[in-house]
Amino acid sequence: MKKKSIIPGFGLSFGITITILSVIVILPMCSLVVFASKLSFSEFLYTISRPRIMSGYFVSISTAFFASLINAVMGLVLAWVLVRYEFPGKRFLDGIIELPFALPTAVAGISLTHMTTTNGCVGKIFYDLFGIRIAYTRLGITIALIFIGIPFVVRSIQPVLEKIDLQYEEAAYILGADRKTTFRKVIFPEILPALISGFTLAFARCIGEYGSVVFIAGNTPYETEIVPLLIMAELQEFDYSAATSIALVMLFIAFVILSVNAIIQSRVSRRVSGIS
Repeated sequence: MKKKSIIPGFGLSFGITITILSVIVILPMCSLVVFASKLSFSEFLYTISRPRIMSGYFVSISTAFFASLINAVMGLVLAWVLVRYEFPGKRFLDGIIELPFALPTAVAGISLTHMTTTNGCVGKIFYDLFGIRIAYTRLGITIALIFIGIPFVVRSIQPVLEKIDLQYEEAAYILGADRKTTFRKVIFPEILPALISGFTLAFARCIGEYGSVVFIAGNTPYETEIVPLLIMAELQEFDYSAATSIALVMLFIAFVILSVNAIIQSRVSRRVSGIS
């Protein structure tokens, strides 16, 4: 007997899906190609490879990469604490993790900037004791991106940790494995796909971040200018072709990151399945 679907049939559901994706995702992306196509190929290459733009690529990608690496480690620790331990204020801490999703990024940028300037409560300590400037440097950009990216890692790992059966760990202890070996051989292979997913999602998100970074970056040419700021500068000069050309490069980079994430996750999942 054919089972009845709870939601509308495949034809209607698929049509709605394609329509939503076309209006919300595909059409805006196609508009970038249309505006960029107003430039010749040589003009396009010149626009996206100017020294100032290349410097923006490096600043955006490098700071996003290091911020995502830190988030991968700290996100794993946070997810572990939230899943494996019970303590007062756990629900409150769990809710705070999602604060960067709800908080306007400009508010986060202004708050972080005030905290990390040489007169701020945090920046003053680092400057007086170690001579380290945080605000208006790449270090400040990295800190802002850590704030933005941490929820992606925590929320990717947390449900996987919750589903891991503790009996596997107990069996490892019975067989003589210590805590480090148990984590490395039993737990880590299970959470590795989620960890990779959280890292790449945070990386892709941080590359295009603008609101929380523009204030703390200082926007010094060739030093702390990020690509989204350069795109806004082109738009303010009404050079839409140049702005969309740079945006098209960022779209391509994000697409490559997410594609690599899908490939790595698929291979890791097959390897874990083969081991288990």
